[in-house]
Amino acid sequence: MKQAVARLIDSGCIALAAVIAAYIAPVQGHENGPLQLLFTIVIMLSSAALLPAVRAYAVLPMRSIYRLCTRLLPAWLALQFAGLLLLLSIHRQDATLVSWIAWWTCVGVVLLASWRLAAYATRSSLRLFGLSARNVVVVGSGEYFKQIVAKVDSSNHQNFRVADVVELQTADGRLSAGMGEHGKTELARLARLVESGGIHEVWLALPLSAHAVAAHCIEALRSTLVEIRLMPDFMPLGLYAGVASLDALDIPSLSLSPSAISGEAMTGKEIFDRAFALVALIGLAPLFAVIAIAIKLSSPGPVFFRQRRKGLKGLPFSIYKFRSMRVHSEERGVVRQATRNDNRITQVGRFLRRTSLDEIPQFINVLRGEMSIVGPRPHALEHDDLYEPLISGYLDRYRIKPGITGWAQINGYRGETDALEKMAGRVEYDLYYLRHRSFWMDIKIVLRTVVRGFFSKQAY
Repeated sequence: MKQAVARLIDSGCIALAAVIAAYIAPVQGHENGPLQLLFTIVIMLSSAALLPAVRAYAVLPMRSIYRLCTRLLPAWLALQFAGLLLLLSIHRQDATLVSWIAWWTCVGVVLLASWRLAAYATRSSLRLFGLSARNVVVVGSGEYFKQIVAKVDSSNHQNFRVADVVELQTADGRLSAGMGEHGKTELARLARLVESGGIHEVWLALPLSAHAVAAHCIEALRSTLVEIRLMPDFMPLGLYAGVASLDALDIPSLSLSPSAISGEAMTGKEIFDRAFALVALIGLAPLFAVIAIAIKLSSPGPVFFRQRRKGLKGLPFSIYKFRSMRVHSEERGVVRQATRNDNRITQVGRFLRRTSLDEIPQFINVLRGEMSIVGPRPHALEHDDLYEPLISGYLDRYRIKPGITGWAQINGYRGETDALEKMAGRVEYDLYYLRHRSFWMDIKIVLRTVVRGFFSKQAY
């Protein structure tokens, strides 16, 4: 999301710089007006491709102004110089046109650099007040552990704040020997702290030999959705500078959590979801009205059926469906899944479920940002409580938004899950989607849902 916003701001700065330059150094000749407009559009499109390639949108600290300049400004100057050569090769030399480009280049440098400096300064100010930081718990022991805590505390420009520390100790002072009673007590406290909310990440600052301790930490946090990062001490091996670092902190970092969708990919997915849902709701409005009338005529009760489900990060929301059953009461804490020839289902409801038309109102959930077009199907809360301790990785389904359709559904795992093996298979496909998700995979799932998803034998 941040990179998408940054690109839009850059495009705006480039366009504004062109306008300001035109006022400072007006171009003579009416025939040059369309050429100016065309040249501006070409430069804006070219910058949209070039600046990401030179990592002009990488997160940099305030102290790394030199790194910012060596990425952004040479790219902008090279782009303008190449554009000038191209323009001169297809157009007669015009001193006013060259002057406009020169001023545009200079104003562009000022605007592109200024908004970045303002953004970094604003983020630093927010960080000082703890308003934009991700809360981190650092787990470890020894000098390396203390260095990481001190480094984050002194880096006010960064997007992290040490909310708590868990200092592990053993009888002989070495973590490689395993966990002591104090360490187990601290891990239990860490689990309670994470479950209480407000903690975004847990960093394991451990020596390479403490793999058993890392395993204990992961197990203690297994039932949470917190991001876990292993920050091993590579200094004894002399590999510190060659390992991928975290967010310009220059700390070696390995993510131990399942692959999450990047912020940029999430932005594209959000745009696709909202646009698709809006078009679908508008286009299906007549069908909505027909189904609503049919439901009201089939049996007394509301048109929509609402039920609480868990969404992104396990946060609950109310999912919408067309009501397909007669109004009835369920035993508290028990959800009985629909079965073949279920006498609770109305005739209209049976058709809606068979054709998946009962799911159409979930486009409302998508428009509200609670669901996605494609993602793991949300389960009843009672089913989550039942299967979470029984199926490894079940909780990881909540690292992305639930979907109207999903990879599991188009691969045969749809409808009733009357056996543990069926739910385990569904979760396996959901986790595969989490690891391999792409825009084209989403399109493939949508198309296969439309072509093969209706009139499923597993839907009843």
